[in-house]
Amino acid sequence: MTLHNRIAVFRAERGISRRELAEAVGVNNQTIGYLERGDYKPSLELAMKIAMHFGVSVEMLFSFQRFESIAMTLKRAGEDE
Repeated sequence: MTLHNRIAVFRAERGISRRELAEAVGVNNQTIGYLERGDYKPSLELAMKIAMHFGVSVEMLFSFQRFESIAMTLKRAGEDE
């Protein structure tokens, strides 16, 4: 089963590098790259550390279903107004 994530989106939104996130959660910066590409599934502990770093729930970062694109989310938000 594929595990999707939005780590890169949260990093970009906050303007932090892979290295900065890696240092904050105690892993190698390559691990963050592997996670973002879906080449590596995090342990529950690591997933929780990353979520805590961003101040969001684990479900906001990781899902077994594809996340809706940001463009689609913005489009729906515009329709709701």
